[in-house]
Amino acid sequence: MNWGWIPANLPALIEATIDHIVLTAIAVGVGFAISLALAILIHRDRRAFGPVSAFTGLLYTIPSLALFAFLVPITGLSLLTAEIGLISYTLLILVRNIVAGFDSVPAEVSETAAGMGYTWAERLWRVELPIAMPLIVAGLRIATITTIGLVMVTALIGEGGLGQVMLRGFNFRNWVAVYTGAALTLALAIAADVALVAIGRLATPWATRRAS
Repeated sequence: MNWGWIPANLPALIEATIDHIVLTAIAVGVGFAISLALAILIHRDRRAFGPVSAFTGLLYTIPSLALFAFLVPITGLSLLTAEIGLISYTLLILVRNIVAGFDSVPAEVSETAAGMGYTWAERLWRVELPIAMPLIVAGLRIATITTIGLVMVTALIGEGGLGQVMLRGFNFRNWVAVYTGAALTLALAIAADVALVAIGRLATPWATRRAS
């Protein structure tokens, strides 16, 4: 194997890594915004849990290649097609974790906040959301790592970041490219997980002190 391929193609590898990060960040960011809205809806009206859970669960069970095959005739070989698929797979994980976070808030805490004159929205953002944060961050960690892996599949529709590196490596039997793409993807997943753990600790310092 020609390991000299790596320094010779370093700019392309950096560009592919950046593309991979951007694809992941868009998917997780948009997925989190949608999931938070759905979780708040469920928090206000528990009857919404069944339909939302069924719909997000259905999206999650669709094989990625089948979903992209369905989307391509509608949205083409585009970033939009890739992101629709990637976002769809984050919803089940994030909605369930955010709802679980809200459910973990003790009833007496919400009642005390209400007794102090907090409105429903104030209780949500100032009391319940901070308490729910550990479970929300846990969901973000799972969704982010899952999405980093799924981004590879979007190489089949012209996106993919590091997935493009691996796909070209397979096509040209360049195993150095394949291993390099896989190693960089693994490194991204580890780095993202470590970063989210750190963010979670900064966002919930009381939880860290309690654990210690």
